[in-house]
Amino acid sequence: MTAPSAPPSRGARLRGPSRLVGVDAARGLALLGMVATHVLSLETYDADGFATGPSATALVAAGRASALFAVLAGVSLALANGGERAPDGPGLARARRGVAARAGVVALVGLLVGSFGAPVAVILVNYALLFLAVLPVLGWGPRRLVPLGVAWLLVVPVLLHPLRDALVGSGALPLSPGSSPSFASLAEPGVLLGHLLLTGYYPVLSWAGFVLLGLGIGRLDLRRSATAGAVALAGLAAALGAWAVSAALRPLALPSLVVPLGFPVSGDGDLATALETGFYGTTPTTSWWWLAVDAPHSGAPPDMVGVAGSALAVLGVALLVARVARPVVWPFAAMGSMTLTLYSLHVFSLAVIAVYEYGGGTPPPEGPLYAAQVVGLLLVGGLWQLTGLRGPLEGLVASASRAARGPAR
Repeated sequence: MTAPSAPPSRGARLRGPSRLVGVDAARGLALLGMVATHVLSLETYDADGFATGPSATALVAAGRASALFAVLAGVSLALANGGERAPDGPGLARARRGVAARAGVVALVGLLVGSFGAPVAVILVNYALLFLAVLPVLGWGPRRLVPLGVAWLLVVPVLLHPLRDALVGSGALPLSPGSSPSFASLAEPGVLLGHLLLTGYYPVLSWAGFVLLGLGIGRLDLRRSATAGAVALAGLAAALGAWAVSAALRPLALPSLVVPLGFPVSGDGDLATALETGFYGTTPTTSWWWLAVDAPHSGAPPDMVGVAGSALAVLGVALLVARVARPVVWPFAAMGSMTLTLYSLHVFSLAVIAVYEYGGGTPPPEGPLYAAQVVGLLLVGGLWQLTGLRGPLEGLVASASRAARGPAR
């Protein structure tokens, strides 16, 4: 007869010596970045209301926050499935079943959250498909995963360029990235799948490179300061290198870059603004030179490598700071340990505000709204840690994963 387990102590989930709080903190920063891109303007304006350039939000968070989420998805999958020791044999089969179940629950949550009708691009269904995309290589080690992830980010966007051109040009897929996946989207499964894989806000076929890279990084010994420092420096070098390559190619590319009529871009719709504030997941296919830009959410190789590099830099720094000053990162780690729940709450709040505005209400100023969102997320994340439990949706995902894995022999 075993002794009854002790109740979880307050904040125990983040105090455990084996937990990589820096990963949670990086995930919390990714959440704050995505909230910023949802709430704050990507452009600055003069007194007459004319756009004058990209805002601080566009320069810091646009494209980078969601890529950080995707890279950390791979890191988390690695940590939850063997860490440095990749599973094999029966253990690998169990791990794959668990990840598949996790993906199924996240996809259902994503369809529900997308049904709220908030004016944002919900990433959760894409996130779930990214889990499924890496199942074949879940048992690989970092020596194969990291090069594969880097090569994927460089090569796959090039291969998808003519494919998108053919599908959109033939009318098989619409020009627009579509709305967030919801239960209503299931009425057109072909269009939904095309958006999710190829032409949407977070095209899974190209974004799989982020998760592959994160999975490889998660197979390293991230508890060593030397490893965390190397990850940060490699990420910084990749980000700066991608920016330098794109900057060198931009004078050659600009004469060939034309935004077609009706192609959705952020900002005022002109080319110069789009290159600064970003696109909606893909670029036009009117020229191969589009593959040389590093605009946020463009999906071009310099963009993909650049934001992957910034994600690694954030992760490495967060791991280092957590080693020497854990209280500093604790509030962000508290959020990062339950991002599925908090992200869903955030989207729901924006849906409520949208309904209020539709009914004639005055929209809240974006600055105070963002501050309220940040304070609310910090409070909910911090207070929930006092229970010592997983977040509600995180607990649901974990239960489904455990049930699918089955008992270990």
